[in-house]
Amino acid sequence: MAVLQQYSWIIALISIAFCVSSFGNGANDVANSYATSVAARTLTMPQVGILAMVTEFVGAVALGSRVTGTIKNNIIDIKHFTAKPATLILIMGCTEFGSAAWLIIATKSGFPVSTTQTVVGALVGAGIAAGADVSWGWKKGSVSQVAASWAIAPLIAAGFSAILFGTIKFGILNRKDPFKWAMRLTPFYYAFTAAVLALFMVVEVPNGDSLEEFGVGKICGIVFGTFFGVLGLAYIFFIPYFHRRIVAGDTRIRSWHIPLGPLLWRDNPPLYWPSKRGAGVKDYSGGAKTIQHTTATSPHETPDMISKSAHPEGTESPVLDSEKNALPSAALEHAVVMDAREKYLGPTEGKKIYHPKRAFAYVNYIFWRGVSKDCVTFDAEHLHKTHAHAAVYDNNVEHLWTYAQVASAMMMSIAHGSNDVANAVAPWVAAYQTYMTGKVTSKGDTPVWILVIAGFLLGTGFWFFGYHIIRSLGNRITRVSPTRGYSIELGAAITVLLASQLALPVSTTQCLTGATVGVALMNFDAAAVNWKQLGFIFMGWVFTLPAAGLIAGLLTAMALNTPHF
Repeated sequence: MAVLQQYSWIIALISIAFCVSSFGNGANDVANSYATSVAARTLTMPQVGILAMVTEFVGAVALGSRVTGTIKNNIIDIKHFTAKPATLILIMGCTEFGSAAWLIIATKSGFPVSTTQTVVGALVGAGIAAGADVSWGWKKGSVSQVAASWAIAPLIAAGFSAILFGTIKFGILNRKDPFKWAMRLTPFYYAFTAAVLALFMVVEVPNGDSLEEFGVGKICGIVFGTFFGVLGLAYIFFIPYFHRRIVAGDTRIRSWHIPLGPLLWRDNPPLYWPSKRGAGVKDYSGGAKTIQHTTATSPHETPDMISKSAHPEGTESPVLDSEKNALPSAALEHAVVMDAREKYLGPTEGKKIYHPKRAFAYVNYIFWRGVSKDCVTFDAEHLHKTHAHAAVYDNNVEHLWTYAQVASAMMMSIAHGSNDVANAVAPWVAAYQTYMTGKVTSKGDTPVWILVIAGFLLGTGFWFFGYHIIRSLGNRITRVSPTRGYSIELGAAITVLLASQLALPVSTTQCLTGATVGVALMNFDAAAVNWKQLGFIFMGWVFTLPAAGLIAGLLTAMALNTPHF
């Protein structure tokens, strides 16, 4: 039985705001994990939508924190509300409303913002309005650390991602016969990715042991065990699969045949459920090779010079059998994606709104609209000059990195679900705990059922609204390919992993943005980066604290000073 039952209506309103905040969190932050996978054409939007629903739910429910601090105890002094616990309920409600409002506004505007910083800004605004002391000094979770993260996170992530992509570029992509070298070295990148992600999951699990508590022995066992285990599996299962699919050009083979492993070396392997579509490897450049070879990148370069720079003499891979069946031409890749309204509502346009077919068409349109948006070539005309400065590499080599890219994206999403779910849940938990006990506490037990709701809403938010951020963080910054996307995601993951151990202030959003720039600059041409888009994104970061704070602060001020009758 709740102690403060007279405030049940406030809890009801906070619950609504919590749902909107979770939805906005998913729409904005979940897109960070998958933006490069969509931009690189590794995954389609519907595929990402389904994956996001699963990974975010697993992260939030299976790994999400069961004990949540009373939202950012280091930001405001909650002891200020000890004598007035009902006021804390109101403060947390306004924080939830302010956070939800800014996340929806930012997502609609295309601002990829940090949900953590959004909650911090909202709490600062509500705290100031309530007269509570705000922590401005340099300590974990303080306002000054949030501001510092605008530079720290992107720079560190840019460095790691640039180094990682540099090893791929100079060790494989720019070498003579890059596909041969890719087949030799790809398993090592798979193993390295698995080792990093295993360590990432161990460290980032809420309420788990720290590295010191784990001990050097266990950590080395996990890292090296994962590395050599995956290395062996890659050589046994993945290399035969890639050889069969790309070198032999067997269009019947698909990813579900990977478990056949060594059997794929046979002339006629026992394929179960063989594909009948007869399609080869997807064109991940989307016809960019034609653009790359016909557009000079500087007044002193000719198209012929650019063609040679993209494929130096003697470095072209031989034309493999699979290339004869490769998917589609540049013209098809750049075909205009049919608008969702036209696709789903067009066939029933002449029917009344209450007609069953028309009503069903509207249901289809609403459900599929968010994942039917073109997030790859939607702004191609404006980005043509920027993308022309980025090198285009062997398509078959790019294909080898798609699996590692998807794995790293899924792990980033699971980690987001486990950690950042607190940004939406924590204000609600703080209010609910106070409502139930009538006391102000620094810790509050998080009910599992609220994590289930939050996990579902995170995935739902991306499904319906995430395309705005996918567009902002994808090809709008630079040309993204599977090798680049892999480097971006893994570089960001390493940054988050190290920063969490060093207590450095980082944001996943800012890490991925910085990583994208770092990889883009490995073209050794500043024009390969869309600096205007970066300025737009940075503006969103700067606006986050004051905007969320202003909304929450105004709501708090009005609520506390409303005339009582």
